[in-house]
Amino acid sequence: MAVAFLQTVPAALARRPLTEADAVDIWIARWLRIRRKDLVNRYGCDPRRLYEIWGEERFTGARKKALELFAARYPELIDRVDFGPHARHVRAPHPDQLAMFE
Repeated sequence: MAVAFLQTVPAALARRPLTEADAVDIWIARWLRIRRKDLVNRYGCDPRRLYEIWGEERFTGARKKALELFAARYPELIDRVDFGPHARHVRAPHPDQLAMFE
């Protein structure tokens, strides 16, 4: 949580693996609508690590813990935030879309 509101990651923390505490903070930052670029700069990680956390491939219990912590810290925002899972947006056209030209 010490690096939660820093713009850049300190040199001592750069290139370290993300922890469960970081994952909880990343979930909370997502719900507070902090930009992905800012999170990448803050934690000094690859953007794919964020998507692994949001897809719950890594740190599977972090989302539940983050929700409890978010409710305690920001009770006034509970009814304004979408706590749904991360939805991946595929940029490729749907395969059925080309059928209309046949």
